[in-house]
Amino acid sequence: MPFHLRTSKFRHAFCDPPKPEQCFTDMRIATVTGDQQYIKASAKYFSLSLAGGGGPIMVGRLDRPGRFARGTSQMVMGHTGAVLDTDWNPFDDTMFASASEDTTIKIWAVPDDWEPTDENGHAKQGEPLTESLADLSGHGKKVTLLRYHPSASNIILSTSADCTVKVWDIEKGEAVTTADVPDLTHDIVWDTRGDLYASSCKDKVVRVLDGRQSSIVSTIDPAHEGSKSTKIVFLGESGKVLTCGASKTSAREVKIWDLKNLAKPLHTETIDTASGALIPLYDHDTNVVYLCGKGDGQIRLFEFEDKDPYFHKLNDGFRSTQPTKGVCMVPKRGLEVMAHETARLMKLTNSQGVHPLRFFVPRKSDAFQEDIYPDCPAPSPAHSGAEWMGGSSKLPLTMSLNPAHAGGGAKKKVFKTVTQLSKELDDAHKRIEYLEGKLKENSIAFD
Repeated sequence: MPFHLRTSKFRHAFCDPPKPEQCFTDMRIATVTGDQQYIKASAKYFSLSLAGGGGPIMVGRLDRPGRFARGTSQMVMGHTGAVLDTDWNPFDDTMFASASEDTTIKIWAVPDDWEPTDENGHAKQGEPLTESLADLSGHGKKVTLLRYHPSASNIILSTSADCTVKVWDIEKGEAVTTADVPDLTHDIVWDTRGDLYASSCKDKVVRVLDGRQSSIVSTIDPAHEGSKSTKIVFLGESGKVLTCGASKTSAREVKIWDLKNLAKPLHTETIDTASGALIPLYDHDTNVVYLCGKGDGQIRLFEFEDKDPYFHKLNDGFRSTQPTKGVCMVPKRGLEVMAHETARLMKLTNSQGVHPLRFFVPRKSDAFQEDIYPDCPAPSPAHSGAEWMGGSSKLPLTMSLNPAHAGGGAKKKVFKTVTQLSKELDDAHKRIEYLEGKLKENSIAFD
C-alpha cells in the first residue's frame, strides 16, 4: 500500500506562550468545583466566578489585560450564593447569564463604559453592576450549567442538582419544557440548529432530547465505561457527535458516534491516563478540535473529517507548565484575522490568572486568507424564540470575516433594568397628572 501523507491547512498551527503583560492577573477565583468550564467569553468580554459573598463575577475586557483589584475594579454582584457557571449571548457581546447556588439564573447587560482595568493594565475604580435584567426561578437546587440557544433569540438551556434540565424563554421569564434525569448532569449542549440537545449524566448515559418537548430521541448507554465526567460536542451538520470520557481502565478517550446508529462508536481515540476531565472545544467553521483537560498543561489539536477514520491529530498544540483549571473559546468575530489568528482560548489557572492562548496559521501573505476563514456565525438570531418553539428550524446566520466586507451590522438593542423602567413609568405618571391638571384649569373635557 503506498504511503500517503494527509494534508491540512491547520497542520502547522502554533501558539506562543503569552507574555506577562498580555495576561489578566490578581483575581481570587471561587473555590467551587464541578463540571463547568469556569470561564466563558464573548467577542468583547470574558467572565469568571470570584471568591466572596454575594456571588461576585469578574467581567474582563479582552482588549484590556492587566491587574484586577478586588474592591477597586468593577464587578458584577447580585446573587446570594456562589456563581457556578456563566454563558454569553451569541447575538449580543454585552449580555450574559449566570447560574448560582442560590437556585436562580440572572441575565445581565454589561454597560458600554465598563472598564475594570485602564489602558495601562492597572485596576480602575468603578461602580459594581448589581441589578440584573431578568431573573429566572424554577430549579429546586443549585443551577450548575447554562447554554444559550445557537440560532434562536432569548432561549437558554440549564441544568441543576435537582436532576432536571430546563429550556427557558427569557422574554416570558419561565421554563417552557423540563426533562428529568436520573442523576447529576455532567454536560448539556445544543446541536448546530438547536433542534436537539444532549445531556451526559453520572449514570454514564448520553441522552439526545428534542429541544421543544424535552422528550428523549436516542441514548448512548454507556458512552464511556469510566467514571470521569463525559463531555459532548455535536460535529456540525454531519450527523456525528463527539464524546470525551474515560475507559474502564481510566484512560481518557474520545469517541465519534453516528446519530443514526448509536449502537457502537465509529471511532475511538485513546488520549492518555491523566486524571482530569477532558474539555473539547470545537471550531464549527474549520472542524478543528482543541482538546483541553482540567489539570493539564497541554492543549492538543485534532481535525474532524466526515469519513473514516474521522479523527486526525494535527500536532502537539500548546504545552505549558501551568495546569488548566478552566478554558473557553473566543468567538471568531473577536480574532485578529489579518494576523492569521485562527483561534483564541482563554485559559484560567489556579494562581496565575487568565492566559489568552492565540493560535496562528503561518502564512507569507498579509492579505486576508479566505481558505482558513470560512463564514462564521453572525451576531444576529436566525429566528425568534417564539418561532423556534413553533417549529422553525434554521441554521445560525453567518457572516464574512473579511474586513473588506464588513458592514455596519445590525443596530444594537438597548435593554433596561426594572429600576430604570419603574423610574420612567413614575415620570410618565407625573407628566400625565400635570397635563390633566392643565386641561381641568382650562375646562377642557377629556376621557
